[in-house]
Amino acid sequence: MDIFLLILGLILCLTGLIGSFTPVIPGPLSSWLGILIIHFTSYMPFNNNLIIITFLIAFIVFLLDVFIPVIGLQKLGGSKNGLIGATIGLFIGLFIGGPFGLILGAFLGAFSGELIDKSNFKMALKPALGTFIGLAVGTALKFLISTVFLGIYFYKVYTIILA
Repeated sequence: MDIFLLILGLILCLTGLIGSFTPVIPGPLSSWLGILIIHFTSYMPFNNNLIIITFLIAFIVFLLDVFIPVIGLQKLGGSKNGLIGATIGLFIGLFIGGPFGLILGAFLGAFSGELIDKSNFKMALKPALGTFIGLAVGTALKFLISTVFLGIYFYKVYTIILA
């Protein structure tokens, strides 16, 4: 059973890395589930404080990922149409171009929505750039946290193998 839990934990940590680039999979939360699962193996329990702290980090990053693009859009004068366009572009971009299509799709969607709302190229470009920057920052943050969680997983496995 422990081997199964180790493999499942690794799969979840790797899923978290993939989830860093997709809106469908919550990256850091998936990676945290991988850490939680190996906590329940007979030879790899973590300190409960580590489990709680890593959960809080994963949850905060999850929330930030939802709000950072919206904040970027609003701070730079974005409208509801820009937000709707960014959301639609996000999903279309995911299916067309993977991670890069995701960011480009969100930018083009926000730009299109803002262009409909403002009818001015320059005024529409500024909030669209805010959305792009927000998505890029959110993606980088999710990837960083998921990578750290994967590192914790490998460190724990490595220490058990050497013990």
